[in-house]
Amino acid sequence: MNDPLEAVLVRLNSGEQGAVEEMFVAFEPYMRMAIHRRIAGSLRAKFDSADVVQSVWADLVDGLRESRWVFASIEQFRAFLIKMTRNRLIDRLRSHRHSLDHEIKLPHEHVEALPADRIPRVSEDFYADELWQQMVEACPAAHYELLTLKHQGASIAEIAERTQLHEGSVRRILYDIAKRVAARRDRKVIGEW
Repeated sequence: MNDPLEAVLVRLNSGEQGAVEEMFVAFEPYMRMAIHRRIAGSLRAKFDSADVVQSVWADLVDGLRESRWVFASIEQFRAFLIKMTRNRLIDRLRSHRHSLDHEIKLPHEHVEALPADRIPRVSEDFYADELWQQMVEACPAAHYELLTLKHQGASIAEIAERTQLHEGSVRRILYDIAKRVAARRDRKVIGEW
C-alpha cells in the first residue's frame, strides 16, 4: 500500500461516505482533464465537463451503494473511472451531434439582428442593490474608489493602474471586502436562528 489512496479505496469498498468524497476530490480534476483532451473546441460550448463528471459520480455512488463494484487496487479504480467517463462523454457527444450538424453561424455583419440581452428581473436588481450596499458598508473608506471601479466593471489591472496599487493588493482588498460581507451575512443568519 504505497499509495495513500489505497487506504481510502478500502473504505470506499466498504461504502463509507467520507471515502467517496475523498476520492471525488482526488480524481475530479483528472477526469475533467481526460474529458477536455477529447472535446473539440466547437463542442466545449455545448456542455461543461463538470456535468459529465457529476453524472459519472452519481452512477458510481449508486453502484457502490448497491455493491455492484469492488475495486482491488487504485489502478483498477482509476481505469474504471476513465472508462466510465469516456463512455458518458461519448453519449453526450452523440446527443449533440445532430444540433452541431445543423448549426449555422451568423456572420458578424448581422449582429444587430440578434436578440437583446435578457432584462434582469426586479428581484435580481433588488438583490444586486442590497449586495452593493453591504459591500459599501463593509468597505473601509480608503478603498471605496477601488470598490467603485470594480463595480463599474474595471479589470484588476485597470484598478491597479488607476489606484497605483499592485494587482495582488487589489485582489487582496476585494477578497477582504467579500469576506467581511460574508461574515456579516453569517452573523445575521445565526442571529435569526
